[in-house]
Amino acid sequence: MDSVLDCLSALGLGGVVLGTVLEALGVPFFPGAVVMILAGVLVHQGALNFPATLGAAFGGYTVGSVLAYLLGKNVGTPFFRRYGRFLHVSPEKLMQAQTLPAYSAGFFVLLGRFVPGVGNLTPYLAGLAQLQVGWFLLYNSLYALGWGTVYLGVGMFFGSRWPAIITFIQPRLLGIAVLGGLAVVAVMMHLDRKR
Repeated sequence: MDSVLDCLSALGLGGVVLGTVLEALGVPFFPGAVVMILAGVLVHQGALNFPATLGAAFGGYTVGSVLAYLLGKNVGTPFFRRYGRFLHVSPEKLMQAQTLPAYSAGFFVLLGRFVPGVGNLTPYLAGLAQLQVGWFLLYNSLYALGWGTVYLGVGMFFGSRWPAIITFIQPRLLGIAVLGGLAVVAVMMHLDRKR
């Protein structure tokens, strides 16, 4: 974990931007929240400035979300029609996804981010549903500011306790990773059996 913190420290705000772009794009298994927590630790240590870090996170998250929105809008329907079966997205689910944002754009964009398995797909689905870009940007910006502030705050809060946290976690990291991997496999097998 310290090596990740050192890497982020070396990259500075560019690392925050890169991490949040990847998070907003929904890159599988990329821990954008961890990047933000570590950035909060660096803010606590004085290596980064809070307003600049929040601005970098907001900018990166917005860029990633807009790219995902545009991909959903311009590539989404043909892609899901062709490859949806491999992602367990039936034509019926695709139609549901396209109509969902019409009921409440704010609810969909803001709260959709909190739904496990759907959160990272929210900007793609918003584009797929042809949600007006202005509404998407408004609600996505509100979410990005809240998301960045919360995770930076968590990192700043735990910043003084960072050495103790590393001492506790480091010997258990492999076990935590194995348990997490097993949990993902178990959930995927369970969902596959339900179908």
